[in-house]
Amino acid sequence: MISIQSFVFGPFQENTYILYDETKECVIIDPGCYDNRERSILSDFIVSNNLKPVKLLNTHCHLDHVFGNGFIAEKYKLELEINKNDQVVLDSYLTMAKMYNLNAEASPKPSHYIDEGDIIKFGNSKLEIVFTPGHSPGSITFYNQEEKFMIAGDVLFHGSIGRSDLPGGNHETLIKSIKNKLLPMGDAFKVYSGHGIATSIGFERVNNPFLA
Repeated sequence: MISIQSFVFGPFQENTYILYDETKECVIIDPGCYDNRERSILSDFIVSNNLKPVKLLNTHCHLDHVFGNGFIAEKYKLELEINKNDQVVLDSYLTMAKMYNLNAEASPKPSHYIDEGDIIKFGNSKLEIVFTPGHSPGSITFYNQEEKFMIAGDVLFHGSIGRSDLPGGNHETLIKSIKNKLLPMGDAFKVYSGHGIATSIGFERVNNPFLA
């Protein structure tokens, strides 16, 4: 059974996720911890729950989702894993941070790329990957079929969708990703988004104005 712990971090109020199971191995997805206080919150949770981080993953590489990549990679000796199409977004991360007048630490380069069909294993658990571009060119969604949940980054929100006006974004592509990749997973799937509260495929199918 996978436990999911979320944290709201950084100036953009981004959701960072730690997923772990009974073995205490965990994966860290989209570490947005921006300053030392937030880094301590994240690391203290790992210590207090006796967790062993084994994976550092990004759903996509916009600055608010990667602020903590460098910290996590160094502290836990982890290599970064992203989709190759978001490499260009990661490459522009520090430049974007300067545009917002934010202090940002460099992110490590990915050790290798992950894509739809790949399986992320930790402890007795696994996450599968579906390619969901549109918000960014390399957005991916991690999901677990047995436990019916997904970590969707900024693709789908409660009552909304990710913005598509940033470089590499495309509204039509984003809608196709949601309708062709996420909605078919079924109404029971819980959706953990990159910002805001969790939702479900069933709720969004009926209530999301962007999917009408």
